[in-house]
This record gives sequence, structure tokens and C-alpha cells, in this order.
Amino acid sequence: MASTLPGFDDTPPVESSLSAVSWSAIIAGAVSAAALTIVLMLLGSGLGLTMVSPWTNQGVGITTFAVSAAIWMIVIQWLSSALGGYMTGRLRARWVGVHTDETFFRDTAHGLLAWALATLLVVYIASSSLTSAVGTGVQAASNVASGAAAGASSSIDSSANDNTGNSAMSYFVDSLFRPNDPNRLAAPGAAGDAAAAAQASRILIASAAAGEMAPADQTYLGQLVSARTGLSEADATARVNTILAQINQAKTKTQEAADATRKASIAFALMAALSLVIGAFIASAAAALGGRLRDD
Repeated sequence: MASTLPGFDDTPPVESSLSAVSWSAIIAGAVSAAALTIVLMLLGSGLGLTMVSPWTNQGVGITTFAVSAAIWMIVIQWLSSALGGYMTGRLRARWVGVHTDETFFRDTAHGLLAWALATLLVVYIASSSLTSAVGTGVQAASNVASGAAAGASSSIDSSANDNTGNSAMSYFVDSLFRPNDPNRLAAPGAAGDAAAAAQASRILIASAAAGEMAPADQTYLGQLVSARTGLSEADATARVNTILAQINQAKTKTQEAADATRKASIAFALMAALSLVIGAFIASAAAALGGRLRDD
């Protein structure tokens, strides 16, 4: 029953057949943001290469590099999201008869969608490099988690089977059998020295797997070195201890480097996630600003 009160209209509202989502504006903003992101990423890569150096004690450390890269990612998200969101807000069709609060919500939603689409585009374009980087990080974490002893054992085993003489463990083994007496220098490939080196390698492999060298193995290794080099047993034992200390030092440095890489990867991942959150907020705010300027 229709109301007879003046100025009162009880006609049910008619739902608009037009979608509240302007995909053309969203796509335009996303493409703009993705393009600027790629440009800034290339610029950041160039600047980042100036920070690293293959020379010892030159360039920044891995932690500083990771933090700098994360900060640059925040800058990239800030600028590209602002551009994409603003473009989306300015290019969307004007909504007629829509409440101000609803307009604000739609603008922020358009900015968020433009940011999401731009992020997916960038990930798709850079999928190969990102997959390689993530795979390297996961492999490094897996190696650390598997235990330094197992890693050292594998490294020693590979070195023992390396006939090039260029591996680190081959150097340690060769150091054990450097004769004091020049008359004891054997010709290359001598069976005696090869057998002694093989025994020493197996002892070192077993010790690395166990985490320490058994006293009996250390005594025997000292005797083996003494027999092949002409050193007294005391000097041979001292040489064995020196080589073991060098091996432990090298293993410790490897563990420290792996741990530093792990911590830098964690910091980079957290900062990258923070940059994405900032980008989503900036895109929404920029779209709201662009939409308000469009309506005005």
C-alpha cells in the first residue's frame, strides 16, 4: 500500500546495472606501476653492483647490502604504487549519484586492485630470476640445517676423490706430508705417499663426520706423518694439530658466512613484506586522491 504522506517515496531502489569496478582504469594504473617498478629495479641493480666487489675487504658486507636492497624495495613500492594508484583514480569513470563515503571506498579498492595486479605482473615478468634467488636461499638454509659436520664430511670426501690437487682438503693433506728431509721427497704418484695420503684423508673424513678426532686416530696420524716426512713424533703431532686447527677455522668461517647469509635473508624477506604492505596502502591512498581530483 503506497503511503499518502507528502514527500515520501516508498518506491524500492533500483540496482544499477553498471559494475562498480572500472577494470580499464585498474589495468592502466597497474601497467604504469609495473613499468616504473621494473625501471627502478634495474636502477637499483646498477647501484647495488657498485656496492659489492670481488676484492677482499672492499665493498659492503652482506647484511648492509641486504638492508640497502630492502630499503630500495620500499622506495620502489612507494613510488610505483603512488603512480599506479593515482593513475587509477584519475582515469576511472565518474560515479553519479554515489555517496561520498562509497566513492572513497571504491577509489581505495581500485587502488588496491591496481597494486595487486601490478605486483602479479612484476612477479610474472621476473619469475625466472626470483625463482633462482629464492632457490639459492632455500638451498643455503637447507645446507645450514643439515649440519656443518655433514657438509664438511661431504666436502672432504669430494676433496679426497679430487685428482687435480687444487681442492682445499688436498692442500691440507699435502701439508701433512711435506718432508723436512729433501731426500724424502718422493716422485709424483709414488705408491707410498698415495697410500699415506689416502689414509690421512679417511681419518679426516671420519673425524669431520664425528665432529672431533679420536685420540687414537690423532696419535696414528702423527705417526704416519712422522714416518713419511722425517719429522719427530712430537713435531709431527704438532703439525697435525696445526692442520686440524686450520680445518676447524675454515669450517667455522663457512658456518659464520652461512649464518650471516641466513640472517640477511630473513631481514630482506621481512623488509620486502613490509614494502608490499606500504605499497598497498600508498596505492589505495593515491587512488582516493586521484579520484577526488577527478570528481572536482
